[in-house]
Amino acid sequence: MLDPRKDPNNILYTRSVFFDFNKDEVKAEYRPLVEAHAKYLVEHPEAKLILQGNTDERGSREFNLALGQRRSVAVKNVMNVLGASDRQIETVSYGEEKPRCAEQTESCWAQNRRADIVYEGE
Repeated sequence: MLDPRKDPNNILYTRSVFFDFNKDEVKAEYRPLVEAHAKYLVEHPEAKLILQGNTDERGSREFNLALGQRRSVAVKNVMNVLGASDRQIETVSYGEEKPRCAEQTESCWAQNRRADIVYEGE
């Protein structure tokens, strides 16, 4: 049976939660995605993941590391409320260090304001 996390037709295949500029609130449009990953963790107690917080390049290095951490923790908090265990979720911030896009445009910066969901072993 295909791992649902590897099926492009499954919501679990999607691994990024995007944020507004200088914000760390999980937007309503990403709730179903976070809920699906939380449900997967509840149903697979051996599964573990890392939430990698990212920012665009604007702001100081220190500010961006802190904002990236707040973003990863915001996603973790939602997953915890939905039953996922603390021991299954690690949070880390990369700040502006892992951009998905390097252009100096708003649409590019928007791609960098995210928390990525990375399962252990992937």
